[in-house]
Amino acid sequence: MLPTVLVVGGTGAQGSAVVRLLSESGRYSVQIPTRNSKSLQAMELTDLQNVSVVEADIFSESDLMNLFAKVDMCFINTNGFAIGEKNEIYWSIRMHNIARFCGVKHFVYAGLDYASKEVGFDPKYRCGHMEGKGKFGDFLASQSTSPMNWSIVSSGPYMETLYENFKPRKDEYGVYVFALPLADGELPLICLNDLATYALWMFDHPEKCRGLTLKVSTQHASGEDIAKAFTSATGKPAKYEDVELEEYLTESWKGLPNGAETKIGASFALNDPTLMTYRQNFRGWWNLFRATKGNKGFLTRDYQQLDKILPTRIKSVAEWIQKSGYTGEAQSVLKTALTEASERDCPTSDYSRYSDFCGPCYGP
Repeated sequence: MLPTVLVVGGTGAQGSAVVRLLSESGRYSVQIPTRNSKSLQAMELTDLQNVSVVEADIFSESDLMNLFAKVDMCFINTNGFAIGEKNEIYWSIRMHNIARFCGVKHFVYAGLDYASKEVGFDPKYRCGHMEGKGKFGDFLASQSTSPMNWSIVSSGPYMETLYENFKPRKDEYGVYVFALPLADGELPLICLNDLATYALWMFDHPEKCRGLTLKVSTQHASGEDIAKAFTSATGKPAKYEDVELEEYLTESWKGLPNGAETKIGASFALNDPTLMTYRQNFRGWWNLFRATKGNKGFLTRDYQQLDKILPTRIKSVAEWIQKSGYTGEAQSVLKTALTEASERDCPTSDYSRYSDFCGPCYGP
């Protein structure tokens, strides 16, 4: 009988990549909790080998008890965009506690850099969706690896965001313009398939990753790096354009109910004074990348370690463009919570509460 892995967030971009690789390996049975087993994302995954969907509310303690009691291992990608930073910390801890009580053997968490901690909690760099995962990561690091082993795969912006939120526009001369508020900073981009492969490695080698926080990335890439890689791989002319941050934030989130002033997690925790707006959250997010350069400072990666674990990993933006067939054209990869609610025919306007995945998590 195959060991069973529960994948929380399994219908999202990162979670579904993990589900697919676990299935393809033939070594695991996978369970995906969702509120709607008839959603397009859930139904696509149930066609995979050894994958099943379980209708459950991951923010219900009784449902979590039932879920963890029936699995051997888990991959947990909590959704700070659906519930806000404070609730993400709380529910991540409860998931850990319940999983340990239920006898889960290996708890793998999808984390993010606790970057503001590295800079003395300067509010300039505060980003709620990173803070929630970072604070839980600190909690997890204080826990024993016995009887339940734990590991963290800590990522960054998805390379696939180039299809959507980081996609270029074509100017009047036919030049592809990558317009980002990055200044001369760098993004620690990670392609989803490699991210999922690191997670698979953790399940395959629990002793090698006992108590390990593995920070993964394909390449620290500047705006210039992205534009040059695009031209090198496709032969199409491209350039990078630095844009003003506040204007970029206003434009990026104009589709939300209150634009960039929409509060993250407000549908789950109405009137919670701790909630950040999208503008506040992504202002800190971009400031972190603007201050990151040359794999130094806040968001560092050990690329030698990553090469050792996954020698076949994609090592550059240019290589990813070549292998993925990326052409600079828009394609749906990462979906907002609003889009998800629409696809599910959500019975209320409470779109965030009904999203199983990380919404616009690395969005614009």
